[in-house]
Amino acid sequence: WTTASDYHFEYTDCDVLGSRWRVAIPNKPETCTGLPDPVKGTHCTFSCNEGEFLDMRTQECQKCVAGTYSLGTGVAFDEWDTLPIGFVSHAIQHSLNSNCISTWIPKGDYIASNTDECTSTLSYAVSLKKPGSVAFQYFYPDNHMFFEFYVQNDQCQSTDSQRRWMKISESDWDYHFVQLNSGNNVLYWRTTGFSLAANTAKPVLLKNIAISGVSYTSECFHCKPGTYSDKPGAARCVPCPANSYSNKGATACQPCEADKYSGTGSGTCLQRPPCTTTDYFYTHTPCDSSGQTQLMYKWIEPKICSESVEGAVQLPASGEMMACPPCNPGFFSNNTSTCEPCPHGFYSNGTECSECPAGMEPVVGFEYKWWNKMPSNMRSSVFSSEYRSMERSTGWEVAGDYIYTTPSNQDSDYMMLTLTVPGYSLPHSLSEENERVQLSRITFVFETKCTADCKLYFMAGQSEWSNIVESWSGSMGKQSYSYLIKSNNTVSFTWGFQRTGIFSTKNEYSSDYAKIYSVHLTNVIGGVASECRQCALAAVGSESACVPCPPGHYMLNGTGVCKSCPSNTIIRPEQAIGKQACIPCGPNTYSNEGRSACMSDCTLALHHKGEMLNYDFFPLANVTSFQSSPRFTSKGLQYFHHFNVALCGAEFKVYSDVYIKVKRDVKGDICQSTVVPSEVRGQSVVSSQPFNIGDTLIGECYHGFEISIKHTYPTGSCGFIRCKLFILRKTTQACKNGRSASIRLRCDPTVTLKNHVSLPSNCSEGTCDGCSFHFLWRSQYACPLCSERNYKEIVSACIQGIQRTTYVWQQPLRCTGGVSLPPQKISACVTLDFWLKFGVSIGTVAALLLITISCYFWKRTRKLQYKYSRLMMTAGDKECELPAADSCAIMEGEDAEDDLIYLSKKSFFTKIKSFSRERTSDGFDSVPLKSSAAQEMEMN
Repeated sequence: WTTASDYHFEYTDCDVLGSRWRVAIPNKPETCTGLPDPVKGTHCTFSCNEGEFLDMRTQECQKCVAGTYSLGTGVAFDEWDTLPIGFVSHAIQHSLNSNCISTWIPKGDYIASNTDECTSTLSYAVSLKKPGSVAFQYFYPDNHMFFEFYVQNDQCQSTDSQRRWMKISESDWDYHFVQLNSGNNVLYWRTTGFSLAANTAKPVLLKNIAISGVSYTSECFHCKPGTYSDKPGAARCVPCPANSYSNKGATACQPCEADKYSGTGSGTCLQRPPCTTTDYFYTHTPCDSSGQTQLMYKWIEPKICSESVEGAVQLPASGEMMACPPCNPGFFSNNTSTCEPCPHGFYSNGTECSECPAGMEPVVGFEYKWWNKMPSNMRSSVFSSEYRSMERSTGWEVAGDYIYTTPSNQDSDYMMLTLTVPGYSLPHSLSEENERVQLSRITFVFETKCTADCKLYFMAGQSEWSNIVESWSGSMGKQSYSYLIKSNNTVSFTWGFQRTGIFSTKNEYSSDYAKIYSVHLTNVIGGVASECRQCALAAVGSESACVPCPPGHYMLNGTGVCKSCPSNTIIRPEQAIGKQACIPCGPNTYSNEGRSACMSDCTLALHHKGEMLNYDFFPLANVTSFQSSPRFTSKGLQYFHHFNVALCGAEFKVYSDVYIKVKRDVKGDICQSTVVPSEVRGQSVVSSQPFNIGDTLIGECYHGFEISIKHTYPTGSCGFIRCKLFILRKTTQACKNGRSASIRLRCDPTVTLKNHVSLPSNCSEGTCDGCSFHFLWRSQYACPLCSERNYKEIVSACIQGIQRTTYVWQQPLRCTGGVSLPPQKISACVTLDFWLKFGVSIGTVAALLLITISCYFWKRTRKLQYKYSRLMMTAGDKECELPAADSCAIMEGEDAEDDLIYLSKKSFFTKIKSFSRERTSDGFDSVPLKSSAAQEMEMN
């Protein structure tokens, strides 16, 4: 015989009409007979309201009884003692060599993610019969942990990648809500730790996951221990108050016994321990009506220790009454026990308010140096080692001259002190048009004393869990620290003190402490003034309101008169008073119109070895991105350093990475972020931890390559290097003088890419000390502009009367752009054959002419010899007496052929030779002659 306990009812799958059947399912396999017949079920869209469940026997909604609750069409998960049914947690193996086994760990009230550099996923699959939603609470305090939530549907399509990255939590648990479509949905919570420091990342916490859109719930859920519901039809359970407890499914909470205690929402009571010196703290009472205060000891609330247990200490007696310290600057005492702020336009040193004189304005802000009462805009809190908020709020307590950390329940607790302001407003004397003006500055004096590995954190941002600005480890002497505020979004400042990073339930280091002696924050909206300063007036000598000096002007000392800074100078970001407020720009830079920044117009004219070199870097002016070589953490997680550089042109660029997990813009000329490869579908990389390297151009230098960076980069024969220097005035604990960066450009005509930037070989992250960054940029655009001296002409041979002149670049080419090569020139010419023929012809004619002339003069010479011979023959016999010659010419009637005179037979050349040799010293020629008688004798 089959009973009702042998089976249970379930619905079949819905058909296309939304109909289904209710069938009986046996609880034991051997039960096969006697089961109820299937009946028509409710429609698939049927659901019950909150606090109700569907009774499968009657198929009607019934109210949950007291001690239980129901979400109606949803399911809730608020107990994390073990992993609930349906949830799956597993680690992701990025490679075959990885050894990641980290998973999400249930912690009772919540579930915590991994903290190492593995990727861990928590998933839950749910089938929705109608559109629904998922809501959960999470706590995400550490930006060294990547945390994403996404949903995949039936087609394995993920949600929008821009919304999947969760925001960093503010002061407490955050709430996240996502709409779900009907059908199958798989919810994924995914975390990946990433930390370059020695400390591990802090885990992500999840709790109170609620999913709506399921068709029905067939039972109510019992209230978990520590909660109760006292009425039927409850949608949720109420936590028990402190010092009470409840069991599972309770309808009321039970009070703890007198010697026991419990926290809010506790399922058990614990024995009260004996009170020790770590259970109380000292403070100063507020000033009474007579201006007196005293040292007083108080128990830490909520008090959990017992004074009646053997060995317990008693609360020390209060100290003697003493005079109250003065009010903080900007406040005054109104003859009561409180300090009131001075009205606007007045200032005070803590005693009485005085009005600022004409021509002066109040310097507003907050300055706390007397700690008789916690300021109204400061609060204290305590968080456990996993950032779980605790009920006690006395993490820091005032003590007259300082504010200090009180003893904690556990040494690993975080003692938090938060200062919140509404925003900042520049004084009238500073122009808001100057983007480099100092918006605000916070300065505090602190001290730490530790016997363990304590750490003091200073955080700034929109919430108390914002970015860590600075941290100090171990004991630190009394010192001052300043932080420059550049955004109106930075409205929260938090000091967190942890005695040890090792989780412990003990308080062995309760004597370790951190003290803050003073806090000074400037230019705060709604602040008070402790002094007045000179300001510019609308009319000189009048008592009109203060006005800012025009951009690029400074105020003369004590006059209120504004004067323009010289050209190529900029105004100091702080108060611009006196000519010393004008800072000259660095070499080869110029100031912008507002005298707020030094700039470079991407051009340069440089004299080198008597030549003028012109540069144009405008093709490199846009924001350039490049990455370092792959790096790996100690656990093998790969990452890159991603750099964004604005070389010249615009004053500032805002670099925003589309892959950044938390939307945060960084403003500057050189920025860096950390890029981690992502294995998520549709997501290649994730960018995080952006920071500014340089935002102020201090100058450009030009020098030889071998001289400038031979110790940083490999040498080369690449001429001159353009060096651009940037600096960031923001100082850190490691960089006392701020960060700086230098960009060196090398002329390389073979590089056509615009982002060929390399890092030093011995400092692969771009820096060797974390403060000075160096970049080498190879580009063809780093070469000087081409000019006429960079090309030469080549003249061709004369071919068929045509000669061509071609222009080519000189090699190796070390220029770009500039002038273009001139076009080829064509000119008429005469060939060499023509000139050869012409020369031969002229030579032949000249030779013939020479022969003719020689023959002519030879003929004339013979006639002269003949005439001379006749003259000698007719001369007298007297020695040294010559008759006067009648004439050498042939007289009329004479015949030149009548008488023949035969000379000795000699060749033509012999005669010429003899003629030249036989000339006597008196200048006359000596010619041997024979008498006619002798001639006749020879003839005979």
